[in-house]
Amino acid sequence: MNSLQRYLNTVKGETVDFLPRVPILMQFAAEYIGSNYGAFAADHRVLVEANMRCREAFDFDQVSVISDPYRETQGFGGKIRYEPDHPPVCEQIVVPDIGNLDSLPNDPDPYHSERMLDRVLAVRAFKECVGGSCSILGWVEGPAAEAADLHGVEAFLMDILMEPEATAELMRRCTRTAIRFAQAQAAEGADTIGIGDAICSQLPPDIYRELVRPLQREIFDVVHATGALVKLHICGDITHLLPHIADLPVDILDLDHMVDPALARRTVGSRMVLAGRMDPVSEVLRGTPETIRAAVAADYRNLGNPHLVMAGCEIPSGTPPENLKALCEPVAFQEP
Repeated sequence: MNSLQRYLNTVKGETVDFLPRVPILMQFAAEYIGSNYGAFAADHRVLVEANMRCREAFDFDQVSVISDPYRETQGFGGKIRYEPDHPPVCEQIVVPDIGNLDSLPNDPDPYHSERMLDRVLAVRAFKECVGGSCSILGWVEGPAAEAADLHGVEAFLMDILMEPEATAELMRRCTRTAIRFAQAQAAEGADTIGIGDAICSQLPPDIYRELVRPLQREIFDVVHATGALVKLHICGDITHLLPHIADLPVDILDLDHMVDPALARRTVGSRMVLAGRMDPVSEVLRGTPETIRAAVAADYRNLGNPHLVMAGCEIPSGTPPENLKALCEPVAFQEP
């Protein structure tokens, strides 16, 4: 059973030899090959090499195009600055006035927007390297996350309460772009599209349910229409959102360490794959191989099947390689 078969069988709820390992690698991967975060985010060739060499070293089951949240932002006109030791920075607020979207480009084209195209080329390169043998994870920003990237986090959180209709219009534009970007990546070979919508953990459940959830669903439905799987990633504590996520067409839901695993499984049921949920800092960066093995076993015991092994978010820079090796050690599948 190769990595792709193991991954797809897990999503289908079928028996596998052992649990798929799907760590999120960005700065760690760049530095592992002697590069830096800026180069990793700016050049798909560095990103692909870093993923491939890490997969060879740590034997995980999915390569990924995740790098930073500003791919679509650049397509909307944002000026991006690359830094060697932290994520890229958007140098200006693209949408300073939520009530005036006239200057915002409509529907950036993934094949003509510099940074979106770079991610599409990463998927294409992965398909050439590991197509048919390893899962390839594409990535787009969710409607709330991208709106916050364009408008600024504080302004977004205020305006979604004070100016909900105008904010919803911005999110609708972000949704159209996410759909085009997801379709391009699926067409190039991504078997799964991750949707990152981290800001949602800061939203009240009624705002999420009424304004964001329907737009997420639009993206999910289009992704499924391409034949790809849907992975939803919301950093932070999403306990208050779980009842509203439970009936969404999500194949894989990432859990951060703040979320109670047993509660999450009870809420979403056995249909959805739950991935995570170790604390990337206290348990992975600062842990030991022995404590990491114990944490992986505890998460599997509490989350049950179907399950993917990963930390709650990115493997931090500076993580000892032996710790990531422990995270990626095979864990035998246990029948329910």
